[in-house]
Amino acid sequence: MEGGAYGAGKAGGAFDPQSFVRQPHTIVRMVSWVFSIVVFGCIVNEGYINRPNEDEEFCIFNRNHNACNYGVTVGVLAFLTSLLYLALDVYFPQISSVKDRKKAVLSDVAVSAVWAFFWFVGFCFLANQWQHSDPEDNPLKEGADAARAAIAFSFFSIFTWAGQGFLAFQRYRIGADSALFSQDYTDPSLDPGVPYAPYATGTEAYQDSGVEDYQHSAPTEAFDPNTQGYQTQDY
Repeated sequence: MEGGAYGAGKAGGAFDPQSFVRQPHTIVRMVSWVFSIVVFGCIVNEGYINRPNEDEEFCIFNRNHNACNYGVTVGVLAFLTSLLYLALDVYFPQISSVKDRKKAVLSDVAVSAVWAFFWFVGFCFLANQWQHSDPEDNPLKEGADAARAAIAFSFFSIFTWAGQGFLAFQRYRIGADSALFSQDYTDPSLDPGVPYAPYATGTEAYQDSGVEDYQHSAPTEAFDPNTQGYQTQDY
């Protein structure tokens, strides 16, 4: 695996908590995690009130239970998603496959974009319902600060999740460039479009390399019958 692919070093390195916490995407993800706690915590604790003459509680956002349910659901799921991707960030340097790293980063981009959209819808929904709330339903303005906090942190969450998507996309671009060789390299000898080099004999190979062919000729004296020690006798 190529070192540094998709924003992490080679697999098998020791985990460094300090460098992990200082990473920009880790910081933004932890901020998103805190914002999600604020949103669903405010709605669960102070988002439901009841009047003295009513036994059943109602949602502080214009008596619309869908608004409270949406805020709580999105907040809890965003909380769990942030924890999941924080765990993935911890494990990410141990992933040895470049393709698996690519899938993880691309999923981070997609999930961050989806949650930024969900938070945008939640902000618009909660703000609209709060604006149309009847003051007579809550004359003492109970939970008003919590409702405003839920709306405000829903708005802030749009940018934190969009920031996560942007940082993940940067990691994808940098990682794709660093892993380009390992993914796209092919052996030229295996490319069907490249013809094989013609086979050269030993003599041709020496001639092509500039080395003259060495020829060793046997001395003629070795075959001269006059120089042999063998003599015939006449009978």
